[in-house]
Amino acid sequence: MTIPENLPLNDEGFLTDPSVWNEEIAKALAEQVGIELTEKHWEIIRWAREAAADSGKAPTLRQITNGTGVTTKELFKLFPKGPAKKIAKIAGLGKPEGCI
Repeated sequence: MTIPENLPLNDEGFLTDPSVWNEEIAKALAEQVGIELTEKHWEIIRWAREAAADSGKAPTLRQITNGTGVTTKELFKLFPKGPAKKIAKIAGLGKPEGCI
């Protein structure tokens, strides 16, 4: 699956317009970072989108672990090397605050 050419992404690959996000785009973004989405991934992605809709920004790793009940260790297994950043990217959110 390829990412549509007209998708509004910044130079780090984050959507600049979260309203264009859908599950097909999420699958393409996940594939780009080497992740095949399972139902557990989707639970976390959906939670992150709801949290962002409430707060106006992508959730941090701590907020994700507290909000989903998924341990940090499990998040790193599901979303290796920077789970909060990868979750935000796949969920069509901006880069989380505090991420390098």
